[in-house]
Amino acid sequence: MGFVNTVLGKVKVEDLGCTLVHEHLLLRSETVAIQFPHLYDEEEIYQKAVKGVQAVKAQGVKTICDPTVVGMGRDVRFLEKVSQETGVQIITATGIYSFTEIPMHFQNRDIDYMTDAFIYDIEVGIQNTPIKAGFLKCAADAPGITPDLDKVFRAIARAQKHTGVPIMTHSHPASGNGLKQLEIFKEEGVNPNSIMIGHTGDSDDLDYIKQILDSGVYIGADRFGQPPLEYEKRHSTLLELLNQGYANRIFLSQDYCCNIDWYTDEQVNQLVPNWSIEFLIDEVIPKLRKEGATEEQIHTMMYENVQNWFQGK
Repeated sequence: MGFVNTVLGKVKVEDLGCTLVHEHLLLRSETVAIQFPHLYDEEEIYQKAVKGVQAVKAQGVKTICDPTVVGMGRDVRFLEKVSQETGVQIITATGIYSFTEIPMHFQNRDIDYMTDAFIYDIEVGIQNTPIKAGFLKCAADAPGITPDLDKVFRAIARAQKHTGVPIMTHSHPASGNGLKQLEIFKEEGVNPNSIMIGHTGDSDDLDYIKQILDSGVYIGADRFGQPPLEYEKRHSTLLELLNQGYANRIFLSQDYCCNIDWYTDEQVNQLVPNWSIEFLIDEVIPKLRKEGATEEQIHTMMYENVQNWFQGK
């Protein structure tokens, strides 16, 4: 695949540049936003997203992958508007985010019906727009891969095989479900080079992480500034993986939310006091350099891996 769908149209893979692979510009409770729109200040929400994107653009970021999908308040017109104002390339996703059940509509239809819905988002457009998804997203957390989520993962796998776009997952390393996700993708015949097991960096268990990496997939060290793993452990684990030669399989990001309504602003500040869309480039990467990471390794993680992921390499 030589081109990638962004919210403003196709771009060449080699033009992605420095990429933050997992950040959210707008994440909110879909049902609340639809049923109680008066609870939201849309202009304030928009300006927060623009401010965040402009901040990382000033750091040299050219592209942001936003994995906000069904269940997270996906709004592709919002992303389009932010991209137009900032000049930063934004890639949106298709898929379903849930830790247990999926919408009744999909519960009572088969896997291939869901697959077709994802394919439509990639090949035709999302939410009756011409804006197309550039990658696929699915999730499983502490409850494990429930029957509903098994259905999602298989639909995601089949959509990947049909379209060639890559897969990003939300995983829960504490329960080891990244490996279970891989089992499903293997059963469905997905190219490992098209898979990124997200949030693997939430663990400092090198044996677990290397089991995932040695299957040939990519991983996300994509929650810098967040729990459950403190920063120093994230950092030391990443350095060890770099020392063992895994730079070409690791993505760096923050899973930052310019807007999130799951918590109040006060709760966010209490839960993640160091969380910032600028944290990775301001703090993490300089510390990596200081402690021995090479410029080649950093360039690989921030530039080359995303190009290879989109091309299934």
